[in-house]
Amino acid sequence: MGFTNEDTNPEIDFASEKYDIILLLLIDMQLTRYIQELLYQHECVTVPYFGAFLTRSYEAHVSVNGYFSPPRKEVNFNQLLTANDGVLAHYFAQKEGLSYEHALRLIEKEVSSWKRRLQTQTLRFSGVGELRLNKERKIEFLPWGKVNFDLNSFGLSSFQKNPLIKTTILNSMENSTKEDLMFTPEKKKSASKKSPLLRYAAIGIIGVALLSAAYYFSDQYVTQERILAQEKAQQKIEKNVQEATFDLGTLNTIEVTVDATPAVVPPDQVYYSVIAGSFRSLDNAEKKVRQLIDEGYPAALAAVNPNGLYRVAYGRYDSKKEAINMLYFLKYTLEEDAWYLEEK
Repeated sequence: MGFTNEDTNPEIDFASEKYDIILLLLIDMQLTRYIQELLYQHECVTVPYFGAFLTRSYEAHVSVNGYFSPPRKEVNFNQLLTANDGVLAHYFAQKEGLSYEHALRLIEKEVSSWKRRLQTQTLRFSGVGELRLNKERKIEFLPWGKVNFDLNSFGLSSFQKNPLIKTTILNSMENSTKEDLMFTPEKKKSASKKSPLLRYAAIGIIGVALLSAAYYFSDQYVTQERILAQEKAQQKIEKNVQEATFDLGTLNTIEVTVDATPAVVPPDQVYYSVIAGSFRSLDNAEKKVRQLIDEGYPAALAAVNPNGLYRVAYGRYDSKKEAINMLYFLKYTLEEDAWYLEEK
């Protein structure tokens, strides 16, 4: 028995539409949270067909007025990097118990919603920043500066070191009846001239010693707290790396003979690379290298990143100028996705 248009229940359609809206809101909240979690582990988190969030490292800094800032990583957004590197989709699939293809479809659907909303409102990524269109209708990213994505600085915060102020404590000594009995008038006169100076000098020495001891022990305490915070941060990094594994299922075995090997950078050699992408699989990385070589690029494998991902470079150069020229040619002439890496 079939259903005609007259049999359609508008209440059911409304409930279905309401369910889709709730589902999109849940996916939006989950994706923004997963992007924030991945930024602690990866230098680049790409949202397919939308853009990439990149982190940049800064060293610890102490200003002239004594303001201390710990090492930090700040996030930025590049709308030209839209190629899917699989990091976000795999992480989303693992967390939600979905297949990789299903997770990728949900991400693409949510990206379409983001692009529509971006035309009229601001997109907020919790713990990361905001995206909006400027007067030229180009995407503008405003990071939330309070978030530090450097796990080595976990537990460390900025603070102002106040200068120590030396104070002298003056104690007035009152003459007692016993002092009148212990000294003759001549001895008391001479003693009254010397004893206040000696007393004040002794009090000053004791005050300086107390201040020095307080400064020493406070400095020792701050040093110990930093060491403990770094140990906690290291434990958290190891835990996150152990948890960040992906189950890709069983793949068919393919025998491939490849000459390319992961690049080993000599200790004193510096390379300037233009990166085409990062891959968890060495086979996929080598396949990308062969593809770029066939297209005429001096492609090679760059140094493996700290999380074990294989970087593929359009080219690796001894000169920074050559690398920057290649990067600008790829991005602004060929409109290809690429980013710059300095290998030390």
